Amino acid sequence: MDEPLAAPAPLAGAPHPTPTQAEERIAAFTLTELLIALVIVGILVYLALPDYSQVVAQAKATEAKLQLEHLHSLQTTHYYERSQYAGDLGALGFRQQKLVSDGGTANYRIELVNAGPRTYMARATAVADFDQDGQYNVWEIDHDKALREVIPD
Repeated sequence: MDEPLAAPAPLAGAPHPTPTQAEERIAAFTLTELLIALVIVGILVYLALPDYSQVVAQAKATEAKLQLEHLHSLQTTHYYERSQYAGDLGALGFRQQKLVSDGGTANYRIELVNAGPRTYMARATAVADFDQDGQYNVWEIDHDKALREVIPD
């Protein structure tokens, strides 16, 4: 009979054979490799962050533009109906949304700077410094719908 022989049973009290170090090692990253990866990610975030804050500032400026254009359409309607521009926002039916500084969602305070029978100037002033450069973004619009950024952020 050509049957394979079984391995002999260990003797009582003899230590069991241990695997070699190569058999024990599991595939993993070393601490040094993980630290290097974290440093690289940190550098990339540091480089990308200034660009991201500029994008956020531009996106929030869209709110000012839209609000001022809406105000212009209200002023135009008021002018066609009464032959003069309104001197206050309430006469137009314009209601300022609650500002972020007061727990709301609006980033810009809308106001009429001056209004006369034939002209007006409205302003949107940011209530937060979006890119932390110390300047608050300001936009203006007039009766000719000339929308301009007075103070860039």
